[in-house]
Amino acid sequence: MTEVAFHFNAPDKVGYACRLLRKAHAAGAQVVVTGLMPLLRQLDTELWTFSALDFIPHCLADATHATPAAVLSASPIVLSVSPQAAPARQVLLNLGADVPEGFERFERLIEVVTQDDADRQQARVRWKHYADRGYAITRHDRATAKDSN
Repeated sequence: MTEVAFHFNAPDKVGYACRLLRKAHAAGAQVVVTGLMPLLRQLDTELWTFSALDFIPHCLADATHATPAAVLSASPIVLSVSPQAAPARQVLLNLGADVPEGFERFERLIEVVTQDDADRQQARVRWKHYADRGYAITRHDRATAKDSN
């Protein structure tokens, strides 16, 4: 069964996702990031610029239909509007408002939630969806965290 984790009170969804992806890449994890295309494009740009010392290999699966299959299969991090269309990976990072279709095929699902009221309300709906289906949910409150994520 998919492990579900909610990371609450992230000050900035994209910045926080960059730090999570840096950590995941360092650990050798294969990740699909899902959300709306404008947010994925912003994340794509940030992954190139947020740290002068780190390279986080990634690709946009849905930017155009010209992304070669070899690039998708070689990229440890794939940004995709549709996680079902992305290659099989271990971790799904959801930056979107809805429950991502096909999340069950991933070993882990990470939900990032900001302090924005609308984002928190959408997260409550997703939490209820997972809980109603018997998924154990781990809660990480960034407001009280002592680590650097």
